[in-house]
Amino acid sequence: MQVKEFKYVDYLWDDSKAGKLGDDQVELFLYRSNILGADLRITNYGGGNTSCKTIEKDPLTNEDVEVMWIKGSGGDIGTLTKSGIAGLYTERLRNLKNVYGGLSDEDRMVGLFNHCIYDLDSKAPSIDTPLHGLLPFKHIDHLHPDALIAVAAAKDSAKVTKEIWGDTMGWVPWQRPGFDLGLQLEKCLNDNPGIRGIVLGSHGLFTWGDTSYECYMNSLEVIEMASEFIERKIKEKGSVFGGQKIDSLPKEERSKKAAELMPLLRGLCSSENRMIGHFTDSDVVLEYINSNDLARLAPMGTSCPDHFLRTKIQPLVLGLDKQEDLSDRKAVLEKLQPAFDKYRKEYKEYYDNHKRDNSPGMRDANPVIIIYPGVGMFSFAKNKQTTRVASEFYVNAINVMRGAEAITEYTALPRQEAFDIEYWLLEEAKLQRMPKEKPLSRKVALVTGAGGGIGKAIADKLADEGANVVLTDIAEDRLKEALNTYGRDTAAYAVCDVTKSESISEAFTKACLEFGGVDIVVHSAGLAISKPLADTTEKDWDILQNVLVKGQFELAKQGVGVMRDQDLGGDFISIASKNGLVSGPNNVGYGTAKAAQQHMSRLLAAELGGDKIRVNTVNPDGVIVGSKIWEGDWAEGRAKAYGITVDELPAHYAKRNLLNEIIYPEDIAKGVFACVGILDKTTGNIINVDGGMANAFVR
Repeated sequence: MQVKEFKYVDYLWDDSKAGKLGDDQVELFLYRSNILGADLRITNYGGGNTSCKTIEKDPLTNEDVEVMWIKGSGGDIGTLTKSGIAGLYTERLRNLKNVYGGLSDEDRMVGLFNHCIYDLDSKAPSIDTPLHGLLPFKHIDHLHPDALIAVAAAKDSAKVTKEIWGDTMGWVPWQRPGFDLGLQLEKCLNDNPGIRGIVLGSHGLFTWGDTSYECYMNSLEVIEMASEFIERKIKEKGSVFGGQKIDSLPKEERSKKAAELMPLLRGLCSSENRMIGHFTDSDVVLEYINSNDLARLAPMGTSCPDHFLRTKIQPLVLGLDKQEDLSDRKAVLEKLQPAFDKYRKEYKEYYDNHKRDNSPGMRDANPVIIIYPGVGMFSFAKNKQTTRVASEFYVNAINVMRGAEAITEYTALPRQEAFDIEYWLLEEAKLQRMPKEKPLSRKVALVTGAGGGIGKAIADKLADEGANVVLTDIAEDRLKEALNTYGRDTAAYAVCDVTKSESISEAFTKACLEFGGVDIVVHSAGLAISKPLADTTEKDWDILQNVLVKGQFELAKQGVGVMRDQDLGGDFISIASKNGLVSGPNNVGYGTAKAAQQHMSRLLAAELGGDKIRVNTVNPDGVIVGSKIWEGDWAEGRAKAYGITVDELPAHYAKRNLLNEIIYPEDIAKGVFACVGILDKTTGNIINVDGGMANAFVR
């Protein structure tokens, strides 16, 4: 195959991979979809749609029928699989033209798509289904490339389309996706036979081909031509966004400033629902947010529906100076609060001025995108994936504005059109179909000692219950290995020595930059030294006190600082030990440190209740299997104290508890989850996870 050189898109077609798929057109369509979705300049997560048409046997008549396979509702072409597509009888879909009642009938038509289903395992058909079905081509791409939306959102878009592609591309004006837009595409093709694609005003691109590869190449070539045109216009113009108004802070200072500000922003954005944060200061973002035209362009809002559905119609631009001193948290909050109040008020006015009689109720009025000139861009949404994707979509919107301004002039959707998309009943129905959030969704947990053993088990449990987790440990190799066990957008790590205040500070900085702040702090880092008094050295004593006690103090002090900035409450969990309650032999250093952890937790619970910060303790005992502390001298020390061998320890510990159970790291993790996910009115408590040790009963 002849491969064209592309500069502005990634050519990812691999003949060897495609060849293994043979003549399976559905698999080739899925392959094309995945590689198109891998390039964010072509379409972002969840954006766009792809399809193919094949001849299949009708199971009722055994006759050959044409079936259209298309991405289902809510899917993502970059990760699309067979389970995420819908299969429909093409002829039945086209016959819906006979019952279509006009624009007021759009919502009913979506329900009728189900009467066209061929494959009973189909995903729910998307609103884009008729746009593909009413066109005759075997393979079709509907994409949202930045360059094409720039053309689509530019003033005189139809004229610009002709300037770039001549008579080879069609153009249809903005219209909300639905059956009528499919009819408009069909009409455009009939009026312009032989075109290679269609530009949708303020929306995106349709391209096609007889084979999956031809469709792929057609899409790339059309996008490349638009990109080349835009870059040529930018060079002719000499600058974008009216030139630079302010300089950015140096990279390190931007990150520091962002981390300091994130908890305050998170608290403000979470006035209705707790949110997770994301920060970016890429060159594309900085060029826009530092420009002279920011003040004009930002309020105009985004144009492509896929953009503003995820970013809200416009961002909040902070009035803070880039050199703002953020150390006086109260003073900074007093500066920020009026901007958030104004944004919420204007969003309510937007809702009130454009709502229909049957519009869903107003959603969260807080901003999703927040711009800090000279520093970067923040986003806040219900989880890390959603907030990262919102950020990526706004970057797409920036690229659109950049291109449209270079071509002619950027134009946004009219507010009523934007509202009708944002509060579309079908969009609301999609939101209502979303699965119920997990108990710890929207929360961020920082876990020390999470490179393995009990700490890793705790992090696993919190992540399974919906939390984002920041793993900390002194061993980076263990952290990297642990991080690889989580999916994208779930976890981050920071190398942290809990005996050093600066190291703890860096861990919280990582939590703030990655997720916006912290809600749960679990001090699980530890070590164990079992020696009689005469053999316990000052070094033994100091390291136990520093890791277990001083480490807990510093974690609490800094973690509470972040929690207070957010004003959302929080949880602090100390992983102590039965040995802090029970006097045992050869244990003076370890037992004393564990007792100090337990009493510190009680003191903190008494002090922090007014901040809705709950402090509790989980006491393990006999966690031998999977626990890191048993890998060293501790096991030999405890075996010697009980007059048994190391190999006999698991059975010994199981036999001595009331339930005769072996205790695993996962059992300790359940205790932590009980404190942070179930017992929401409990503080100052101790939960023993030891199988039942009567001498450790706290009451």
